[in-house]
Amino acid sequence: MPLELYLDLHSQPCRSVFLFAQINKIPFEFKAVDLSAGEQYGEEFGKVSIIRRVPVLKDGDFILTESIAILQYLAAKHHTPDNWYPTDLQKRARVDEFLSWQHTNIRTHGSKVFWFRGVMPAVTGAPVPKEKMDAAVEDLNASLKTFEDKFLQSRPFIIGDKISLADLVAIVEIMQPVGTGLDVFQGRPALSAWRDRVKKEIGVEVFDEAHKVIMNVDTLAQTFENKGLPEFLKLKIQRMFN
Repeated sequence: MPLELYLDLHSQPCRSVFLFAQINKIPFEFKAVDLSAGEQYGEEFGKVSIIRRVPVLKDGDFILTESIAILQYLAAKHHTPDNWYPTDLQKRARVDEFLSWQHTNIRTHGSKVFWFRGVMPAVTGAPVPKEKMDAAVEDLNASLKTFEDKFLQSRPFIIGDKISLADLVAIVEIMQPVGTGLDVFQGRPALSAWRDRVKKEIGVEVFDEAHKVIMNVDTLAQTFENKGLPEFLKLKIQRMFN
């Protein structure tokens, strides 16, 4: 019986898990959870995870939340190629270092820009105030500079000559604000070259397929209207960034 992955590909952690499973041909059953419809708050999903967030892995009776834990579990259980999560102590430490850092940096700032440029205007019908938007983009730019200067440097990939979980998570996080039309690669030739290498290693077709859903944020308002965004969820979204 294949494991089950509860995912919504609008979410960058879900895309990381989805891509890793696809790249490594790990069999799984895709359990779609529509975050925009509030399905994570439904009774059925609550039986799977009381945290009510995706991704979630269900392997028989074993349930695991948190994308990084899921990636590490999949790498270990399915004996994926060593470059993804190296057995070499120092290389693995470099992967772990980035995965620990990105939570409160690229993910936080990239997500905020995505919400400010894409989700909030679709929910409220009004743009986010310019000073808030400028501050969010400034924070994202600072994180990207740290990523280039500290984690990437002049290497092809974060830990050297081969792609790892760190690169996979990084590219997915960086693509989130790109989906709103903000080209974070413009004027960053080293970052652009790294992106191209990562896409090639992942596979351009599967990469583009996974990111297709966030490259059309202009349709979010219509999506929310068609689905009837639950009022409690609309209020929750509005409170997030007040």
